[in-house]
Amino acid sequence: MDLYSGKINKLIEELSSLPGIGHKTAGRLAFYIVSQSEASVKRLADSIIDAKQNVKYCKFCCNLTDSEVCPICANEKRDHRTIMVVETVRDLAAYEKTGRYEGVYHVLHGAISPILGIGPNDIRLKELMERLQGDVDEVIIATNSSVEGETTAMYINRLLKPAGIKCSRIASGVPVGGDLENIDEVTLLRALEGRTVL
Repeated sequence: MDLYSGKINKLIEELSSLPGIGHKTAGRLAFYIVSQSEASVKRLADSIIDAKQNVKYCKFCCNLTDSEVCPICANEKRDHRTIMVVETVRDLAAYEKTGRYEGVYHVLHGAISPILGIGPNDIRLKELMERLQGDVDEVIIATNSSVEGETTAMYINRLLKPAGIKCSRIASGVPVGGDLENIDEVTLLRALEGRTVL
């Protein structure tokens, strides 16, 4: 038996289709939206439609932007000769929050995964290779430490070797506050191999 009317159920169903939103959270959001003024809900709906219609890929790095070039690529103070390759826009945002990286990025929008049928042509590798025709000193591969991320990193490294461009991989290892006994062997080995001198 449905507890709510069809329109509330439909709203809950649509909200719960968003990533990370379960049925309970979708219900809370639906009740919140319905309780707001029509002007407030219209602003929300308009901003969703506006973003969908106007957000596109940066012509250089494939970051999401509402102009032709994203703010990072447009910033002349950034080191445009160092490119960090990331899987998603969320990964880019995580590095930007550190405030320490001064180069630019390239967003792949995915990772190679033969199991899921995602090959090199399904992610933004062609655009990366076009960028590397310019003046680039180093490519930092910052894909995830998953099987897909490692496969993508190895593939990119193989593409870059003939070009003679320096290629590095981010270190991975023990998280801050992590107990060694709870960490898998691969992560521990990475931490050991990526150790630095104190």
